[in-house]
Amino acid sequence: MKNKKEIRMLPIQELRIDDSLDGKIVGHASVFDSWSETLGGIFPFKEIVRKGTFTETIKLDDIRALFNHDPNFVLGRNKAGTLELEEDEIGLRVVITPPDTSWANDLIKNLRRGDISQMSIGFIVLEDTWGTQDGIDIREIKKVQLFDVSIVTYPAYTQTDVGVRAMESYKDYRSKLDDAQNAAKRAKEKQKLQNIKTKIKNL
Repeated sequence: MKNKKEIRMLPIQELRIDDSLDGKIVGHASVFDSWSETLGGIFPFKEIVRKGTFTETIKLDDIRALFNHDPNFVLGRNKAGTLELEEDEIGLRVVITPPDTSWANDLIKNLRRGDISQMSIGFIVLEDTWGTQDGIDIREIKKVQLFDVSIVTYPAYTQTDVGVRAMESYKDYRSKLDDAQNAAKRAKEKQKLQNIKTKIKNL
């Protein structure tokens, strides 16, 4: 099933205050073609985000920029023109025009100091593929519905959270893989039995 909202801290290229853009917050919320750390706890896997993953959602969906995924702290919104989102060669580039509020100004000070420097995204996976590479399961994310890009104090998930949130997709993949392996095994045994019957018949 691909209807579960997931929150993910993905590889980040940069996050900074750009004074040449009137103090806007600029960075990449996701980097393409960069493997994650091993996720999932007792069900280990790695993820990678492919170029084109965000192309449709940033055109169609109503997306917010938040602080710590808290809807009470809205930094920008694409429909209001205060959040710009685009895919470039690096990944998902964000430009946020923060509000002139006390909490947002405090956040900007923390960003300048480097006390806060990370982002994560909230999304639903619409298209992905699973496979195996070097003995570990891998997940390629190809299309999502994006809800928010968030500046975060800490990464927005633990490995356990990732295992829980992605488990439906993972179980589906493993089930299909096991079914395919069992089908191949049954076909091999059936062929072996047929060969034995043929030999007996020819005696």
